[in-house]
Amino acid sequence: MKILIVQDHLRSGGTERQSCLLANAFTEAGHPSALLTFRPGGSLADRPAKEVERIVLQGRDSGWDWYAPGLVRRAAAWSPDIVLCMGRMANCYAGRLAAGLTNAAVIATMRTGKTPPWLFRRSLRQVGHVVANSHDSRRVLVNAYRVPDEKVSVIHNALVFPAEARDRSDRVSVRIQHDADENTVVLLWVGMFRPEKNQREIIEIVGRLDPALRWQLWLAGEGVTRDGCARAVTERGLADRVKFLGFVRDPGPLYAAADLAVLTSRSESLSNFLIEAHAHGVPSIAYAVTGVDECGGLAIARDDQDGFVRELEQLMVDSTARAKESDRVRAFAREAFAPARQTQAYLDLFIRLTRSNAS
Repeated sequence: MKILIVQDHLRSGGTERQSCLLANAFTEAGHPSALLTFRPGGSLADRPAKEVERIVLQGRDSGWDWYAPGLVRRAAAWSPDIVLCMGRMANCYAGRLAAGLTNAAVIATMRTGKTPPWLFRRSLRQVGHVVANSHDSRRVLVNAYRVPDEKVSVIHNALVFPAEARDRSDRVSVRIQHDADENTVVLLWVGMFRPEKNQREIIEIVGRLDPALRWQLWLAGEGVTRDGCARAVTERGLADRVKFLGFVRDPGPLYAAADLAVLTSRSESLSNFLIEAHAHGVPSIAYAVTGVDECGGLAIARDDQDGFVRELEQLMVDSTARAKESDRVRAFAREAFAPARQTQAYLDLFIRLTRSNAS
């Protein structure tokens, strides 16, 4: 079974990491796999294994995520049995791929809590199947976009970073690097700075914490809203407590050093950050947007800042409750989001769809 994964660019986002993980896993399982990207390069360009064939449409990086010259022709030349479209721009082209590759099963994916663009929504009607990465997203597909229920499968994101036990010295050394001692409660957020991620609100929230508490907030990632968040930190006099860590290739050491994960996104589908944090035993508090309940942490009604502050302070002062929650979310994440489990779910779906095409 030949599997083609389509992704616009290998930037540092969660969907892009999933694309690389799946391409590697399908290849390791014995299925020839290719990763087709519109743009060359990207932060994760070296993540696909050497056995994964790379197809790049743009000779030079135009900077345009939507520009996919020769997409159908290049995809058809590889003769895939399965085409899995990952990310917003790839899914905008999924309908065109379905029309041009009649011998392949073309699958769209719903991996965003934002309203998808018109071309994406049209593709949902044109492809043979859609994978949602949360049950909340499935309900949106069926109820809001009228995708037939039998045409939608739910396959959760897989853990990307190994949830390995780390020596205590790793935790101590990372905390020392950022001037946090063992009495400092470290709050962590790993993710791109985008408007929908709404990091500015967590800055507002920590600014309301009891002044007697010892804490730091670490924000790892890059993106268009970072500068505005940095200004908000300065305006609130929090520069000594809020750390901007930039793009972190492997956040594992940050998870080892953190006490709590925090998320105030306006939209999600299924948060890779929360899944990874939980697998490393980091409890979380997050707004209950799409898919957050399915990640297993503590969910607060969206925009309930008072409730968020209250629950956050409670966990910050109660180390026993944090330890108990740590054990709970770790066990849940490692079972529910195990890479082998998610990979097999995709392969089972692919087999079913290829058999259906053959008949």
